[in-house]
This record gives sequence, structure tokens and C-alpha cells, in this order.
Amino acid sequence: MSLVIYAAVAAGGALGAMLRYSVSLLTGAGFFGINGPLATLSVNVVGSGVMGLLAGLVAGGLLLPEAWRAFFAIGLLGALTTFSSFALDAGTLVLKQGLGMAMLYVGLSLCLSLSSFALCYWLVRMPS
Repeated sequence: MSLVIYAAVAAGGALGAMLRYSVSLLTGAGFFGINGPLATLSVNVVGSGVMGLLAGLVAGGLLLPEAWRAFFAIGLLGALTTFSSFALDAGTLVLKQGLGMAMLYVGLSLCLSLSSFALCYWLVRMPS
């Protein structure tokens, strides 16, 4: 148990949560609004890409201290991206716009987030 790691996660989490809230405001989502899926989709795709970049750089030999890895991967990206908001948005879409729209959102979220991760990982790991 390291207080430095806990502090790094807390600092990253605070920053990630503020960024997540800012994206909600920028998309006009507010709380529980119908634009919520756009905000959640955006942060999950971007966050997955950033995680791919980070993972690719570390796999490529970037020496990133444990506290910084915790700051970015657990704190910042953990707070920025969120599965609970994803579940809320999907459920709200089922109720307000039907199962088809909810399934489209779920499919786009999964495909785009995983593709973003893979592309960004590949970009930093591709041979020179």
C-alpha cells in the first residue's frame, strides 16, 4: 500500500471526473438528458484511444513510473470513461427511443471504443 499511488489515483480521478462533467456540459447532456449517450460515447472512444496509446508506449519500452501509470490508467481514464453512465444511457434510450436506438448505441460504443484502442495502440507500436 503506497500513499503516493493512492494520491496519484485520486488526483487523476479528480481531473478525469471534471473532464467527464465538462464533456457532458459541452454536449448539452446535463443530468440524465437524452444527449447523455453522445457525451458517454465520446469520452469512452477518446479514453479508449488514450489507453491504447499509453499501453502501446509502455509496451514499447516507455519507462513510466508506477505512480504515473496509476494517475493515467486508473485515475484519469477510470474517471473519464464510465460503464455506469453507458448503462444508464442505454436504458434511457430503450425507454425514450426504443430498443433499436439503444442497440445501435451499444454497438457503436463497443466497436468504436475497441477500434480506438486498437488503432492508437498500433500507431505507437507500428514498425518504423
